[in-house]
Amino acid sequence: MRNISVLEGIRRIIERLQEDIRAARENDPAARSTWEIILCYPGVHALWLHRVAHFLWKRRRYLLARLVSHLNRALTGVEIHPGARIGRRVFIDHGMGVVIGETAEVGDDAILYQGVVLGGTSRQKTKRHPTVCNGVVIGAGAILLGPITVGEHARIGAGSVVVRSVPAHATVVGVPAHVARLGNGARPETALEHGRITDPLAGALEEISHRYLELEERIARLERQLLGKGVCAEEMEPLPSLLREPNVREGGVQ
Repeated sequence: MRNISVLEGIRRIIERLQEDIRAARENDPAARSTWEIILCYPGVHALWLHRVAHFLWKRRRYLLARLVSHLNRALTGVEIHPGARIGRRVFIDHGMGVVIGETAEVGDDAILYQGVVLGGTSRQKTKRHPTVCNGVVIGAGAILLGPITVGEHARIGAGSVVVRSVPAHATVVGVPAHVARLGNGARPETALEHGRITDPLAGALEEISHRYLELEERIARLERQLLGKGVCAEEMEPLPSLLREPNVREGGVQ
């Protein structure tokens, strides 16, 4: 029976390794061969070393687990606390600067790009790091803080700072992050195309700017019409331009 359990354990390890390699090939068009992934992909190496550290952590070998995690950071540039729970077929692209805290959870089929941080916001020894559900994609440099939940197949835009939970299938961008798009429940064909994620706030500000310029031109035309009708310029109170001539008062710009 002991031999059977050992063989089963070896079989599961080989299966997980194959899943990690397959995930890298499916999510990175630069991957050309299995040996290239095995030898040259720090994100894959980081996951493998984390599994060793997490195995030791669950068996209360805390110091040894932290040493393996420290070695992992030195070799790959990825810092994963041994207590963090990482699902299957997770892919960390490039990996440098990725930080995953102790109580963080990452679901199956998630993709994390370089510089992603799953950080905590409390000193209490409780759940203080994000929970990332299955199929989530987190763009480069995104920071997720606190015990928030990112729903299944959500997308986090590059450079976003997420401090609130994200609905499933949603796309969030910005600092702090806000919902840019709500999905229809279907997994997107492309995992994350950074150039196609539009920011609705940026669009609204651009529209306001255009509208303001139109109003300025309209006021200028009205002033010229009044001057043409003989109204003295001194009788018209000048209107400051909010874009070019801010009204500076004591204490700052108003």
